[in-house]
Amino acid sequence: MPNSAEVVLCTCPDMDSARRIADALLDQRLAACVNILPGVTSRYRWQGTVEESSETLLLIKTTRARYPTLERTLVSLHPYELPEIIGVPVEQGLAGYLAWIETCTKTTS
Repeated sequence: MPNSAEVVLCTCPDMDSARRIADALLDQRLAACVNILPGVTSRYRWQGTVEESSETLLLIKTTRARYPTLERTLVSLHPYELPEIIGVPVEQGLAGYLAWIETCTKTTS
């Protein structure tokens, strides 16, 4: 079976929104696991100026098949006008862990 795992990066403005989003993704089986990393300092260009914010980073483990729905859900739940949502394909990983991601994100029909 080919590997279909993907890690999605998404920054949030605070821990409350990060937890709310993580819980929704897990409840909807859009993610097998969401790591919440507080204390990220982000420097970025926004509307012509360089900004700096303290953010919380989500590392979301999902599959390519679930990504489109995950993206729509993130956009609908996220407080930012333009949230960071970046999907990175997983090239290699422990076979059992990758199978677990696949299992956890299957929809129950």
